[in-house]
Amino acid sequence: MTEQAAPHISNPRIMVLRVQPGTPPFRIVEIDGEVIGEAKSVTDVLEAAAAFGITVHDLDDPDVVRWVGGDKFTWKLH
Repeated sequence: MTEQAAPHISNPRIMVLRVQPGTPPFRIVEIDGEVIGEAKSVTDVLEAAAAFGITVHDLDDPDVVRWVGGDKFTWKLH
């Protein structure tokens, strides 16, 4: 298998984990492999990134953010 044929596995600095029960529900945010807090909205994720000097231009870019258990629109338990 050539390098080009190998699947690309991104290792983004930001990981947003699945929705957790709470009032309101929240998602745990990790940056550089370290839990940095909870997010209740996309704005919280962007603010956390900015606090760590990360500028996010595209929340759908898997090289920037990995969304676990949903996407940027998933903020409620299903």
